[in-house]
Amino acid sequence: MKIFRAKINNEDKICIYNNKIYDLSILLNESTEYIENNFFELYDKILKLKPDDDSSVHGNIEYKIPVPYIRSVRDFYSFEGHVKNARKNKGLNMIDEWYKFPVFYFSCTPNIYPSDCDIKYPEKSKMFDYEMEVAAVIGRRTINCHGSECIKSVYGFMIMNDWSLRDIQREEMKVLLGPAKGKDYATSFGRYFVTSDEILSKRDKNNKINLKMETYVNDKLYSSGNLNEIYFSFCDMIERASEDVPLLPGDIIGSGTFNTGCILELGTEYLRKGDTVTMRSDDLGILTNRVV
Repeated sequence: MKIFRAKINNEDKICIYNNKIYDLSILLNESTEYIENNFFELYDKILKLKPDDDSSVHGNIEYKIPVPYIRSVRDFYSFEGHVKNARKNKGLNMIDEWYKFPVFYFSCTPNIYPSDCDIKYPEKSKMFDYEMEVAAVIGRRTINCHGSECIKSVYGFMIMNDWSLRDIQREEMKVLLGPAKGKDYATSFGRYFVTSDEILSKRDKNNKINLKMETYVNDKLYSSGNLNEIYFSFCDMIERASEDVPLLPGDIIGSGTFNTGCILELGTEYLRKGDTVTMRSDDLGILTNRVV
């Protein structure tokens, strides 16, 4: 099930998309505000809904971030190919510690953006980059979870773009703390929150998810990859993140950048004003933003 939030004909809505758009407030007989404030509590009830034409809506759509409330963003570093390429560009070899446990940093939640909105080019950077990722959305409290049990706390997935300022990131990482200002400029999320039942059905025995994704810059294909190429699964990441710390509804777990999922790895020209970055997945939908 694909769920999204938007202004439709200038009215706030939270909807299901299934070839048509269905208004959850009609289906649940509750206000949009109530549904947004109780989104995770209503999750099981939403999954059982059977939309009908009486609940369908039409009109001009202005997309919002699909999850009503994002509490935190933990962004991991879980694709071996991406890490190898990034370290190689710095003249560095892989280190043994990377294989021992998944690592992450906290991103900046005030600077999150929906699909179809403009992203301002950063004033202090000349190396503006995208990062193609998948975000898992925590829907229920969990702490000290282990193995395959960890995925039960995930209610859905979204496309995620971790916008990066490579020149600033490169300088500040020399201090051996961070990333900080090179990574907190902007994070954007796709149009849809896709419920876990759809995405987890694509898992293999190692909890890796078969999900293809592509990134285009001005309609030219730049990056292409599959989530099943990840080294640490979402179960691994959630287990690590929940050690002695509760994960709460609205927390985001970012997969980290897909292999060749950024310009840093590709070696092509960095983004400029006027560029449009579009990430697509048959499973998760679309995320598109223009740099202005």
